[in-house]
Order: sequence, then structure tokens, then C-alpha cells
Amino acid sequence: MLDQANYTPRLRAEYVEKIRAALKEEFGYKNDMEIPRLEKIVLNMGVGEATKDTKKVKQASEELSLIAGQKAVMTYAKKSIAGFRVREEMPLGTKVTLRGDRMYDFLDRLINIALPRVRDFRGVKPSFDGNGNFAMGLKEQIVFPEIEFDKVDEVLGMDIIMVTTSSDDAQAKALLKHFNMPFTA
Repeated sequence: MLDQANYTPRLRAEYVEKIRAALKEEFGYKNDMEIPRLEKIVLNMGVGEATKDTKKVKQASEELSLIAGQKAVMTYAKKSIAGFRVREEMPLGTKVTLRGDRMYDFLDRLINIALPRVRDFRGVKPSFDGNGNFAMGLKEQIVFPEIEFDKVDEVLGMDIIMVTTSSDDAQAKALLKHFNMPFTA
């Protein structure tokens, strides 16, 4: 049995022991509080089929909860859009915000287990927003070992957004590279 009181995720320990020192040397930070760190990871699944069948959003929510290790929250339409058959307050997707130990555990599983299971994987395209935040998409949720392939009705994609305390993209990319994020270029 895992002792929760003394448990520290592997990537958090690596960040504290090695990555912070490497970043401090690389960018010449004077203060330890300047060193970029991961703030949160947001997982999001939009379910386009929800307009026809609301059970698909519930299924996606359950799968995202399994992947994240905490309960997912449903997202609802803010406005009615007749062309898309969307009514106000209709469930359209699900999301989870991970912080702390769960965030580091998820990042570890994403980099070392899920991404290598993606078909024809050649690396992650660096997609930063200019403020040090990284976003990526997965076409299939079945690359995570928590999802039982036989029980999946429909393969859904998901967005993964990593929010850092960095002010620019170069520092954020260096931080994620130290976590062994497999960037293409």
C-alpha cells in the first residue's frame, strides 16, 4: 500500500533536486522565485455528439475522471445556437484542472506511458501561446492505460494545457524539455 503522507511524485522530486538548479544556471536567475514551474494542467474533452446523445458527455466525463484521478466537471453551452442544434445550458464537454501531486503524476504518465503509445508518434509540436503556456491535443483517449479499450463506445480526443509561471515561451519550453517532453524541433 502506498503511504500517502510521505509520497512525493517522481517528477516533483526531480524538479526540486535537478531541474530548478539547471534552469537557474541556464537562464541566470538571481532569485529562486524567478525559476519557472508548472502551475496547473487542464484537461478538456469537447463532445460534438452531445447534441444528439447526452449520455456521451457522461461517458467522456467518467473516462476523463479515470485518466486524471479526480472528478471531471461538465461544461455547458452559454448560448443557444440553432445552426448547431445547441440549446443554452446543454452539456457539451468535460474538463479537469490538476494541481500539485496529481499534476506531476499525470505529466509523468503522459510523457512516459501515453505519448509512446500514440500511433506513428514522432514527437510533440511546440505550441506555446506567447505567455509561457503550452497546449497540445490527443486524438484518442485510449492511449492512457486507465481506459479499457473494450469498454470504449467512441474514441474522443482531448486537449491538454500546461500553465507555467514563466513569462515567455523559451523558458517554458526549457522547463518542459527538462521534464523530457518529446518536442519535435
